[in-house]
Parts: sequence; structure tokens; C-alpha cells
Amino acid sequence: MATSAYAPKIWTKEFIAIFAFHFVLMGAMYSTLVTVGNYTIEKYDVNPSIAGFAASIFIVGVLIGRGVTGYQINHLGARKIMMGGTVLYFLTYILYFFDFGLTFLIVTRLLNGFATGMISTALNTLATISVPEERRGEGISYFSLSMVVASAVGPFIAFLLLEHISFETMLIYVGILMLIVILMIPLIKINNVTKETAVKPEKFVLIEKNSLRMLMPIFLMGLAYSSVLSFLNTYAIEIDVVTAASFFFIVYAAAVLSTRPFTGRLIDQKGPNVVIYPTFIIMAIGFYLLGSTTSGIVILIAGFIIGLGFGNFQSAAQIICVNVAPKENVGLATSTFFIILEIGLGFGPVILGLAIPFTGYGGMYLWLIVPIILAGIFYLLMVGKRGSKSMQ
Repeated sequence: MATSAYAPKIWTKEFIAIFAFHFVLMGAMYSTLVTVGNYTIEKYDVNPSIAGFAASIFIVGVLIGRGVTGYQINHLGARKIMMGGTVLYFLTYILYFFDFGLTFLIVTRLLNGFATGMISTALNTLATISVPEERRGEGISYFSLSMVVASAVGPFIAFLLLEHISFETMLIYVGILMLIVILMIPLIKINNVTKETAVKPEKFVLIEKNSLRMLMPIFLMGLAYSSVLSFLNTYAIEIDVVTAASFFFIVYAAAVLSTRPFTGRLIDQKGPNVVIYPTFIIMAIGFYLLGSTTSGIVILIAGFIIGLGFGNFQSAAQIICVNVAPKENVGLATSTFFIILEIGLGFGPVILGLAIPFTGYGGMYLWLIVPIILAGIFYLLMVGKRGSKSMQ
């Protein structure tokens, strides 16, 4: 109670509703992202690169959805985009239940990803404006937990379910959960624009130029983490640690949950550098462990370490992108952050899938230490002290 006397409230009913909606949306995304690759290999007998493309094309759709959304968000408003994206989501989700071959599945994932990108960008914008500006770092850190926890719970439940049911049946359960969560939409009444403040864009703007300082660090870290999303299941089958791997994302989320509130406050007080520099080193250590072992216990340790690294990098990078942008471009800056991240997540599996026949899965994880280190170097050169100053 003492805290509420001087600290503006973050966890309002609207923030909670936005958080819950985004959590289920991201859980639905990750549950298919980590399983559709192996499903594609088994059903259509394709190589890992094509399977990786079937998984990652969803992220490409999300990327396009964010691009269109970021351009229009100051005109149409985040709430209207959220509503339109939700309708489109269910229209495209139905297509999963029609089997017209691999190409149709890829198109379906692209369209459903587009709708997901619209909703996610709108929800991130609404969450950002709903928290007090002086607690923005902490607020964004809390909200991004919706994505982090979803990235753990979604794959965990998907792995467990697929031991007993088909991929198509799993999709039914996911769809029902999405239908339930949209009942919370009436609680979300805030918006980033009004009729008086809505600005029709004079030209198409895809990115917030100030946020491009973070281009290479975000892209390279996203590229590295895409290998975990798309190939961990297949790698676990190969080295016979499927049971341990099913808990990988739970351990990952535990690492983030145990540190994110602290690191969010630290960013508000000291700036992002004190948090973001260690994440590159920690992430590299996690990938070294992941690629050099066949032990289930070590796989879980790697998951915890990667959670400390990538989980905290994400929130720090998003905070930087938002805070270096003009206040009126919060939505566009949010979209820019996710566009860069999802380029790495979306195209990473295709690139890495081509390398796997030469490196193997374990070798791929070891080689990914290189782009992680490069991400740290680019951050030092492109942001460095300016990133810290922008937060104060």
C-alpha cells in the first residue's frame, strides 16, 4: 500500500485484459511454431529447410501484419486494428482444417500470421500507453512476460498433447482457448488516438528511423533464437532427450520470470546498458551448452541460461526502440522492434536449415555463438552510451 502512495499503478484492469489476450495469442503462435516443422516432415516427407520454412512463414506473415499496422496505427487507432485483426484471425484459422497440400498449409500460416501481427502490435501499443511514462521500462518488462511465458507454456503443452492427440486436434483446443479470451475485449477501452488526434499518414512509413539503431543486435539475436523455436524438437529426438526438451521452455520462462521485474526497474533507474551487455555473454554460454551436450539435465540448464540472456535482451531492446522515438510514434516504434525481431525469427530457420546437413543440429547451435557475439559488438558500436542516455 505504501508503494501505491507514490508510484502510479501498472496493473489496471485494462492492462490485465491486454496482457491476458496477448498471452493466449502468443501461446497459440508458439504452440504451432515449434511443432509444425516436425508435422510437415512426417506428413509431406520434406527436408529440414522446407519444414523450417513451413514453420517460419508464420513469422513472415506476422512481420507483414506489423508493417501494415505500424503504418496505420496513428490513423485508425490500436483498438480498431485489434478488433479487425481478431476477426481476420478466426477467418484464417479455419483454413488449418482443410488439407489441400503443403502449399495450402504454407499460405494458411502466412495469412494467420498476418492477423496475429496486427493483433500483437495493437496490443503492445495499448499496453505501452496504458502504463505511467515514468514506469515504462518496468511496465514493458511486465507486459513482455505475456510473450515469454507463452513461449514456454505454448510449446510445453503442445509437446505433451502431441504425444496423445493429432496436430489437427491440438489446433481445435488452441482455437477454443482463443474464443474464450476474446471475451475480455470489452474491458479494453483505451486507445492511442481519438477522432481529434487521428492522423492520416501522407505516405507509407514502415519503420521508425530512430529505432534502427537496434537493427543488427535485434536481428542477430532473433536469428539465433529462431533455431530453438524451429529445431529444438527435432534435435531432442535425435539425441534422445525429448522429455527434458519438453520442459526447456518452462525452464526458460522461469529464468525470465525470476529476473524480468528486477531488470525492468533497473533499466528505468540506470538505463538499458547495465542489463543488455550481459545478455550477449549469457546467451552465448547457453548456446554452447545446448550444442555440446546430449544430457537432458544440461539441456535444461541451457534453457535457463538462454532465458536469462534472450528473455531480458528482448525487453531491453524494445524499451530502447520506444524511448528513442518521438512520443507520437510509440506504435510505430513498437512495430519496428517486432519487425526487426521477426525478420530474424522468420528467415532464420530457412537459412539455418540449409546449414544443418553440413553442421548437424549440435554444430548449428555452436556456430550460432558467432552472430550472438556480433550482436553485442553492433550494439556497442551503434548504440553504446547513447542507449543509456536515451532512458534518462
